[in-house]
Amino acid sequence: MTGTTLLINLTGSIALLLWGTQMVSSALLRGFGSKLRLWLGQHLNNRWAALLSGIAITGVLQSSTAVSLMASSFTASGTLGLAPALAVMLGANIGSTLVVQLLNIDVSILTPLVLLVGVIVFRLRDDSRFESLGCALIGLGLMLLALRMLGATLSEVEGSPLFAALIGGLDGDLLIAVLAAALLTWMCHSSVAVMLLVASLAATGLLSSVTAMALVLGVNIGGALPSLLKADSSVARRLPLGNLLVRLCGAAVLLPCLPWLARSAPVAAIDASLQAVYLHSLFNLVLALLFIGLTEPMAKLLNRLLPEPPRGVDPGMPHYLDEAGLAMTNIGLANAAREALRLADMLSLMLDQVLRLFQASNPIGANEVHRGDQSLDLLSAAIRAYLADIGQDGMSDQDADRAQEILLFVINLEHAGDILSSSLTQLATRRLQRGEQFSVFELDCIEPLHQAVIDSLSLAITVFLREDRTNAQQLVNRKELVRRLEAEASREHFHSLRSDRMAWAESGDIFQRVLRDYRRVHHHIAALAYLTLERAGRRDLDNGELGEALRENPVSIKQTVPETKPCVS
Repeated sequence: MTGTTLLINLTGSIALLLWGTQMVSSALLRGFGSKLRLWLGQHLNNRWAALLSGIAITGVLQSSTAVSLMASSFTASGTLGLAPALAVMLGANIGSTLVVQLLNIDVSILTPLVLLVGVIVFRLRDDSRFESLGCALIGLGLMLLALRMLGATLSEVEGSPLFAALIGGLDGDLLIAVLAAALLTWMCHSSVAVMLLVASLAATGLLSSVTAMALVLGVNIGGALPSLLKADSSVARRLPLGNLLVRLCGAAVLLPCLPWLARSAPVAAIDASLQAVYLHSLFNLVLALLFIGLTEPMAKLLNRLLPEPPRGVDPGMPHYLDEAGLAMTNIGLANAAREALRLADMLSLMLDQVLRLFQASNPIGANEVHRGDQSLDLLSAAIRAYLADIGQDGMSDQDADRAQEILLFVINLEHAGDILSSSLTQLATRRLQRGEQFSVFELDCIEPLHQAVIDSLSLAITVFLREDRTNAQQLVNRKELVRRLEAEASREHFHSLRSDRMAWAESGDIFQRVLRDYRRVHHHIAALAYLTLERAGRRDLDNGELGEALRENPVSIKQTVPETKPCVS
């Protein structure tokens, strides 16, 4: 076989190995990423639980890089402390070594079986979860096939003088070997694939034991680089930088000891390929045991090295919409959801500003409401654009539903903000510009309505976060409370106008329009519950319950709508 043919076969085998690794990781994240992310968030009670969680999820995804991006997203948003996130990464490093050990076993007979099962599962039924699982099995089969091709090619390459000279150039210069392996791992974005390549080269005898061990150290360093270079903020860089520092410390201590380690009797008795695999596992296991008790001091050090930059003056600028989330659907949706919660906070602030405007004696506060609405519109546009770019390679049904919920949440909050800025603020300003304040009677009618809207917004946030059907039904039922408050205020106001012939007709019209606009704002807030109820109804149909839970156990309006007292003039 010519040198050109060998080179083509070698690069093709490596490309197939990388593609199979990518298929497994992306398919499982697309189909089960949200559940894995939720499971990860629920198992971080202490450093040991975080360590085991990192091992488990990396074992499933076969990619410590994917776990690093997921954990970095949590730390950047403040939902996960840096110390437990460092413990997660220590576990993820161990998990990647277990994947290498499993794939290094000669299971060539399983290759066609895994591919066949993957195709069957993929076509089993029209369900995104089965499609994702099938794609993951096909990717695993491609990885096993690539390893067979790689082994066959390397056995022929062994006799090539050019390749032997190239590999032999690494012998004697361990630092160059470490740098070469780190660069190759960073380019491939897969420490698992490069470690399998190193093990294959060691098995052919092309690499000496000490050089193979140096390459293992380089693979560990290079595996920490993709997450660090992808991070787009100092806060997001803390976790991958901590992971890189841990591996650099370990490599700096072990590198001078490699010649002695390679000559030791216990190591010399082990097969060459297994030496590299075992060193990879032992290296990360020892680092985890050494640094698991140092996660808190490391977190403090990283916080000092990479302080959080000052936030922009305009609150409408997004904080969490980083580009790393666009490639991983579950991370991108989590980022968009956090920004959506910021929208809810902005709307709550605007509601308070509007109420203060009704209570004030001058219209100066109107500018604050208008500026708040501009920031809300700016952030809403950024979230909608971000959602449109998430998951270009496809979404699971669950993730698509979640994206729709976030979009509905954002649009309705934006519409509610427009009503506050363009209508309620203008109505208050018109009254105040005439030197006429809202009367005590009118404020006594507005304030309960205002509080009802605030309470519904809080309930809507709970529905958005937990996707709870009971809370969603309560939110819908609160529309009756707002309708009743509006009707009673309107009726009492009509009676007061009949008794006060000197009242301005326009003032009465403004007050009635204020009541109507508060109800319009509440309508957009209550609309946030409908998609959750619709999804719950679909799950009932899928489970054969036909929505009986809602019909047999309806949430009573009397339970969710408190009794109100009419405002008194």
